[in-house]
Amino acid sequence: MINRVLPYEGLLHEVVEHNGVLYIGGIVPEDTSLDMAGQANDVLKQLAQLLKSQGSDISRVLQVTIFMTDLKEKAAFNAAWKAHFAAAHLPARAAVGVADLGPGVRLEMTATAARQ
Repeated sequence: MINRVLPYEGLLHEVVEHNGVLYIGGIVPEDTSLDMAGQANDVLKQLAQLLKSQGSDISRVLQVTIFMTDLKEKAAFNAAWKAHFAAAHLPARAAVGVADLGPGVRLEMTATAARQ
């Protein structure tokens, strides 16, 4: 069975679950006036909240893809990343440089996680 939750503007569901695996759609920062570290913290907090609402948590994240408009800001992202993930629970990860994510948006993130 496939469970789809949190529809967004008729474009996607924020979370799709199948066989205990959660697929999280693109998360962007709510406050685009923040610098990269602030936007990263915003997105990672949103991820943690989505996971909690689906019976999981940040320690159960399997894989993340981060899209960044400026890979020179990767160090600032990494600092926020390390504050949210314990070393024992670091997921597989890829960062991809992109031209544009919308006005003021520095990053967008997708994730795959196991349900508890």
